[in-house]
Amino acid sequence: MAEKKKAGAFDIRVVIALLVGIYGVVLTILGLTGSQAETDKAAGININLWGGVGMLVFAALFVLWARLRPIAVQDDE
Repeated sequence: MAEKKKAGAFDIRVVIALLVGIYGVVLTILGLTGSQAETDKAAGININLWGGVGMLVFAALFVLWARLRPIAVQDDE
């Protein structure tokens, strides 16, 4: 009987989480260091900060999903 292995780092959910997480970190840093003029342009909402935090939460949920329900790959012998 073939043994099943986990996809691990090759799982597409981990790759998506990594990309979204990188963008989330960049936006969060821009939101924390942005000027008041940028916030005023967006009707008083620091959209970079909130967008970055949202992306980080999304990336964390994707990693959690990949860890809790891993994809099983059959090992062909």
